[in-house]
Amino acid sequence: VDRGVAVSAALSTGELLRVPGLTVPERERLRRLERKLARACRGSERRTQVRLAAARLRARETDRLKDWVEKTSTDLARRFDVIKVEDLKIRSMTHSAKGTRDNPGRNVSAKSGLNRSIMRSGWGRLVGRLENKAPGRVEKIKSHHTSQRCSACGHVDGKSRESQAVFRCTACRYTCNADVNAARNIAAGHAVTARGG
Repeated sequence: VDRGVAVSAALSTGELLRVPGLTVPERERLRRLERKLARACRGSERRTQVRLAAARLRARETDRLKDWVEKTSTDLARRFDVIKVEDLKIRSMTHSAKGTRDNPGRNVSAKSGLNRSIMRSGWGRLVGRLENKAPGRVEKIKSHHTSQRCSACGHVDGKSRESQAVFRCTACRYTCNADVNAARNIAAGHAVTARGG
């Protein structure tokens, strides 16, 4: 299983799984509610109603994530004898980039958006539920260069990953979805610690 932001989980079988979040109309409604909440007077009845409506939409998104994690983890635990996942340090990956007053962070808004996307994808929940439902069958593989290694010939090159979705090996010209290629490397247990080795 390769976990990502655009595709929540990619399997070595070629399946691409995505978390069903809020629909486009629901996202627009949430945006409108947040703007209305910013204009409402503190302590007013209108502010309370708007705050509760926005909270209901956010709870709906959380419920969909939990439901997806439960169904996906059950499906994976039933179908596969051994489940290999990247050993990602999610807490370190989602640290704030704000920095301090003396040493301010860079690209703070982009980093906070990435953090929200990672949390919305439910990486930690999925692995946690897999470990509960398939005890002893979940293996954590080092994630070093799994997205840059060709699953066909084993060549490691950062230029092979042309975009978020396309992997084209510079050595053998093998072409595949980038997330599926990484999932196949994880399934094979191939993680390299240095380039070319």
